[in-house]
Amino acid sequence: MPEHIPNYFQKFGYGEFIHLEHHCPGCARMIKGDKVFREVEQNCWDPHTRLKEMDMTTVNTQVLSTIPVLFNYWAKPAHGLETSRFFNDHIAQCVSLYPDRFIGLGTVPMQDINLAIQEMERCVTELKLPGLEIGSNINNQNLSDPIFEPFWQAAEDLNCALFVHPWEMMGEGLMQKYWLPWLVGMPAETARAISSLIFSGVFRHHPRLRIAFAHGGGSFPFTIGRIQHGFDVRPDLCAIDNQEDPKSYLGKFWIDALLHDSKALQYVVDVMGESKVCMGSDYPFPLGEHTPGKLIESMSVFSAETKNKLLHQNAAEWLNINL
Repeated sequence: MPEHIPNYFQKFGYGEFIHLEHHCPGCARMIKGDKVFREVEQNCWDPHTRLKEMDMTTVNTQVLSTIPVLFNYWAKPAHGLETSRFFNDHIAQCVSLYPDRFIGLGTVPMQDINLAIQEMERCVTELKLPGLEIGSNINNQNLSDPIFEPFWQAAEDLNCALFVHPWEMMGEGLMQKYWLPWLVGMPAETARAISSLIFSGVFRHHPRLRIAFAHGGGSFPFTIGRIQHGFDVRPDLCAIDNQEDPKSYLGKFWIDALLHDSKALQYVVDVMGESKVCMGSDYPFPLGEHTPGKLIESMSVFSAETKNKLLHQNAAEWLNINL
């Protein structure tokens, strides 16, 4: 993000919600209301800094995406479109400067589906981005809401990959202490998004969608047994929009491997399939893997072929690109 972003945000009064304050060379504070939300460093916006850190951790290629708090779904649609275009242009510029090192994902104003589709088309056709990042809910509307149906159809028609990242976690206001929104809320939020897409029939109606979910699929892989059992014993509540077993959708979407635990990673690969798990780093934030790919590479139970799938081949398939 260029250093003139703070002024850009103030243009629309975004300072009342979130803005950036540069307080030291190469550093900035993200201000939400009157509180410091997060301190970020130059690696959040400067491609040259990222390249140096990628080289230090032997990362050949990195997928760039917007920080979820900057989705700006809360804003007026026209303003959300303008900020989306701004971020997308910047990401596309980074990719054009270093096409062998960066791949870009766009962001779109999901609070207005027509504008979201418009910007999706620009991202794919003009900026040549292979996909988009969206939130796990849109202003508390589940991704199962029929209002999003044209968006899923457009993504399918444009062959646009989608990455779902948790944000605005349900119950966040009730668990502020101990960083619980990030530790507990995010995994639950991702499970909410996956389950919503399964139970609503979005995956069934749009089989060509290529969707990946952050943080090992959240709590979904670990609760799929409960989800399936609920579907079996209470179809009157669970099978009202889609009568296909939840487990039948395993292997039809991707998750990342950011789990921080070898047993959890082995379980997730067993459940989801070794072709549907992609390395995720969450760079450059604290909950990320400090040396991207280290956990995957340390897995003695994985063959070299499996490791290659997890480290890069599966991501390339999801994005429909050649690496």
